[in-house]
Amino acid sequence: MQEKNERRSNQTRSEEMRARLIAAARELFADKGYAETSTPDIVRAADVTRGALYHHFSDKADLFRAVARAEAAAVVDAIESVDPGDEGQMAASSRAFFAAMKAPGRARILLIDGIAVLGAAEMNDIDAGNGRASLHAGLAALCPDKAPEEVEALAKVLSAAYDRAALEISEGADEAPFIRAFEALFEGLAT
Repeated sequence: MQEKNERRSNQTRSEEMRARLIAAARELFADKGYAETSTPDIVRAADVTRGALYHHFSDKADLFRAVARAEAAAVVDAIESVDPGDEGQMAASSRAFFAAMKAPGRARILLIDGIAVLGAAEMNDIDAGNGRASLHAGLAALCPDKAPEEVEALAKVLSAAYDRAALEISEGADEAPFIRAFEALFEGLAT
């Protein structure tokens, strides 16, 4: 019985170490960007050894991948936890998306460094399993008469539009016109 507790303890320690590395790297990537963040910076910020970093991640890009996936999941969590209230699900989800993307450095991680580090195909896969999946579900509910391939194409196009708007907002643009633009799009789709 003691042996199982030790294994669980090792697993817990391993998960905590991994989380520490991801949190430290996330802060550095958000603040300095991927290119300006070194692995010595990360291990120093996480207060771990370089060996610990390479035990959990094959390289800096692998650690960045974990950060990007966590950031994408956080955006989806924000969208899916929203209460649509009187404004409707898609409008509420738009507001939640823009609010989530305002987290310091998140737009940089997901929309700039993500493509540069992991490539467009991998970032597309991360988005497809996260934000775009949520958008797709919302569009399918909003437009039940559209063919599945039309809903998929619409989700891809609108996902790109959301990303562009999020970049503008992260650079200081007012989000209100973007929210109104998406609301108008969704009203048009619903009729």
